Formats: sequence, C-alpha cells, structure tokens
Amino acid sequence: MLTCKRYSADNKIVWNSFLKTAKNQTFLFDRNYMDYHSDRFEDHSLMVYNKKGNLICCFPSNEKNSDTIVSHGGLTYGSFIFKNDLKLLVILDVIKHILIYYAEQGYKKIIYKAFPRIYNVLPSDEIEYAIFIAKAHLIRRDTAIVVSQNERINYAGNIRREAKKSKLQGCSIEESEKLKSFWDELLTPNLNNRFGVNPVHSTDEIVLLKSRFPESIRLYVVKSINDEILAGTVFFITDTVAHCQYIASSDEGRNTGALNYLFIHLIDEVFNNKPFFDFGIVNEKDGMYVNKGMLGWKERMGGRTVSHDFYEIDTSKWKNIEQLLNND
Repeated sequence: MLTCKRYSADNKIVWNSFLKTAKNQTFLFDRNYMDYHSDRFEDHSLMVYNKKGNLICCFPSNEKNSDTIVSHGGLTYGSFIFKNDLKLLVILDVIKHILIYYAEQGYKKIIYKAFPRIYNVLPSDEIEYAIFIAKAHLIRRDTAIVVSQNERINYAGNIRREAKKSKLQGCSIEESEKLKSFWDELLTPNLNNRFGVNPVHSTDEIVLLKSRFPESIRLYVVKSINDEILAGTVFFITDTVAHCQYIASSDEGRNTGALNYLFIHLIDEVFNNKPFFDFGIVNEKDGMYVNKGMLGWKERMGGRTVSHDFYEIDTSKWKNIEQLLNND
C-alpha cells in the first residue's frame, strides 16, 4: 500500500535528503532552490511512501487553478522523482496513486513538464510509459540545442575565426563572482534593449541562489585588455549537463567575437567532462515559434536538437494504469 502526503516545510530536510538517492533529479528540485519564489506559487508537491514508511518518490508541483496542477510552474522542467532502485511496476503504481490523490482533491488534470533525458543519471522512461498508458496529451514541445561531448560536431569555420579575433585583441576569459554587476550592467540592459524582456531571475534572486548553490551556478566572462566585460554567460551545472541559463554581450563584444571565444573555451576546456553542453531552447509562443538567428548560432557551435516536452494528464486515467497492473 502506498501513501501520498502533501509536502510541507517541516519535510524540507527529508525531501532534500531523498534527492541524494534519486535517479532523475537536479539541484532545481532542492527546496532551497524551489522555495526562493514560494510566494508566487501555491505549492502542492507530493511525497509518496511505501508500506514500510520509506519515501520512494517526490513530485514537485503547484496549483495553477482549482482544477489544474503543474509540475512545476517555477521550474524549467519537472519530474516524478524516484528512488534509484525502483522498477517499472512500482513506478507505475506510484504514478497511479499520485493521479488518484489529485483526482480525490478535485483536480482534473496535471500539466507535466517532462524531465529531459540528458539530465538522467539512470534511464527513467518508466515515466513516459506510465503517462502513455494514462493517455497523456502532448501539448507543447520546445527545442533545446545541445552539444554531445561524445559525438562532437565541428564548429563552423566563422566561429573559430571570430574567436581568434577576440584572442588577438588581448581579451581574456575568467570565472567571476560579480553576478550583480553582470546582471545590472550587461544582462538586464541587453535583454531590455534587444528583446524587451527582463531576466527570469532578479538580481537579488540570482545572488541568493548563487550563495546557496555556489558550485552549481557559475558566471564566466570575457574581458577586454582594459578590463571591461565584453560578454558573459551564467551556467546551471548538474551531474550530466552544463546548461547555459543566460547569455549577454555588449556591442563591442559582438564586434570582437567575444561570445565565440568564450563558448569554445567553455565547451572544449571547462565543461568537457560533462556529457552534454546545453545552450537552452530557441523557442517562443509555447514552442510554435523558432528564433532562427539564435538557432543558427547555436547550431554553428555544434549543437543539435533535444526536445523539452509538456503533457496534459487527465487524473481520472489512473484507472488505465490500474487495469494494466491487474493484468496477468
């Protein structure tokens, strides 16, 4: 018999400790990360226990409205987070119980942000099979551009030429702790002027998160010979992926090829021990639009497409999973 319990702040230590035993998790599911914007979301995460009282699954989620749960509205991706030794039939049963729980609470559907496979430490497609049995509908697909370090594609010729130009002008690359300066002086003005948007994280938020996860959130910059920051990028780093969260460049940085210089260095030297180097998505409008300029640059850097999928799951379809489990 499985038991689903709603997460509360009293369970924070247990939740975070469980992540260390899970096969499909990253630091984004740590409550010290998730809760930085807890005032914006009505958390309705679940913790699932087996008959021995052992925690075997965590499901980060929040209430979107009176009939919809999202996994999770404040995160890039979601997951049914499972203990690393669980097998298919147990995982099916866990997801069945999660659907039953939400159905009994009056929620008709779950918007599930699938956990991208490149972040898996172990295979986790039991989840995809479970939601297939539950007749989940694909409602959105974003395309992230990713470099596979094991199967490298050569940089386009102009990428290396522009990088060399930056190096010849005396530019240097370094890891920096000056997130506030990067945010206020380069990233935010850059996004405002070019795209009319602000960073997802405010200055205070990213500084807070960096203080909580100093090894997982890192800033790299290119400086001119006069010590001026020409370009920079912030990475969110997991066991298998170096994910580029933010990129910014000044006009001089673009003219001198500073970003190409920076990213060749990061891919070839800094993060060459990670299986995947993720440039992030190139989509807008719920996946229906591709920023072709952004796509072209990322592909010239050797990146190719990995999908980020979003599903709608009808909570009443737990019966489909139960039927499967009861078949001999």
